[in-house]
Amino acid sequence: MSVSSPGAVARLRRAVFARHSNPWSAWSRWATSPLILVPVWTRSWKPTALVAGWMALNPVLFPEPADDSAWATRAMLGEERWITERPRDAAMAVQAATSVASMLAIAAAYRRRPVGAGAATAAMMGLTMVYWEQMARYYDRHVADARAGGD
Repeated sequence: MSVSSPGAVARLRRAVFARHSNPWSAWSRWATSPLILVPVWTRSWKPTALVAGWMALNPVLFPEPADDSAWATRAMLGEERWITERPRDAAMAVQAATSVASMLAIAAAYRRRPVGAGAATAAMMGLTMVYWEQMARYYDRHVADARAGGD
């Protein structure tokens, strides 16, 4: 089977989200998301490898959580399902707004505007919390439907 086959992609996504749903993974990645601005702000690409390595390693660094009781776990598991199903809902708008805030933060970092970079980063991180709440609810609805026999 080819690595690019849909089944292989689904298995890889499942393996990554199984571990990224650990609250330590989710929260540490969220808390360190401002690091993406460091290479842009410093105009040094040396930290790029470290930041990229952390962002790539973080989702698989921690073990699978024991259960889905943590809000961050449900948010990550909801995101996994949402990515697979791609419903047209409010989460798409929040995700787009988060992307805009991220681009504004990068542009402000490039211009070395600390207030703009800080404000855009705060917006990005706040919108991520809104998105996580949407994903946790999405997961909770799916679990409730499954328990009711609707899945």
